[in-house]
Amino acid sequence: MTNEEIIFKAKEEFKLRGFSHHTQAEYLGVLQRFSLYYENRPIESMGEREIREYLLYLIDQEKSSGTVNINNSALRFIFGAILERNVNCRLIPRQHHYREFPDLMSKTDIIKFLSVIDNLRDRAMFETIYGSGLRISEIVKLRVQDIDSIGMRIYIQKGKGNKDRYTLLSERNLELLREYWKKYRPSHPEGYLFYARSKDKHILTTRSVVNAFSKYRIRAGLSDTYSSHTLRHCFATHLLESGMEIYRIKELLGHTFLQTTAFYLHLQNIQDDVKSPLDTLTDNQVKDNA
Repeated sequence: MTNEEIIFKAKEEFKLRGFSHHTQAEYLGVLQRFSLYYENRPIESMGEREIREYLLYLIDQEKSSGTVNINNSALRFIFGAILERNVNCRLIPRQHHYREFPDLMSKTDIIKFLSVIDNLRDRAMFETIYGSGLRISEIVKLRVQDIDSIGMRIYIQKGKGNKDRYTLLSERNLELLREYWKKYRPSHPEGYLFYARSKDKHILTTRSVVNAFSKYRIRAGLSDTYSSHTLRHCFATHLLESGMEIYRIKELLGHTFLQTTAFYLHLQNIQDDVKSPLDTLTDNQVKDNA
């Protein structure tokens, strides 16, 4: 099978398995870079040794563990599903992914951030991200018909992993979205809620949302460690601090595994009334058992 035939078969397999456009583009990119690294040698003639060498090359190039693991997954898929080879995964282990704790915005920071937004569309957009815990890729695809004002929830269609879910709709957010709708009257044929400013009926790009967040963050004088995704982190953490069960938050965020959501347990602020177990011991108890 030629390299071109492998690429063609991979595209067919992506469609059959319902891979997202993002995943398809990433896997094809990995395949093309892997082929170029070996100067377009027939991929069919290679195996674990070449994959190991390529992954070590990426590590030497100081690529992140996440990037290395994406390349690993893509190559396992190509050799396993496309070339129908039994790849020895022990020879190409995944890197341990160290996840740093992100800096979180306090509620005071969020108020500062929202207060400097002078554009109605942008304020509605960012309040929706924080109020409902949306990903940036989800806010740009949000449709008018996804806003359920009766059930006070937002329907997320084909989120990460092509999963559908419902999340919260706050009363404050609903009022702002109604104000936004009355002013802009979005009428995209597919019902998209937010438009690009410069092009009529063109939906937003994720880059435009990221750039808008950066602009308002600077205007509010907030730390450059905050990103547009910080608002989603804050949604989860603030819900935990308010007492919501982690299982419920998992569903609102659209996580597949509970351990992904459990990460937010480490981001919670320790409550003032929580004491160390050492403080429950009395001096007399220690002395009596000495």
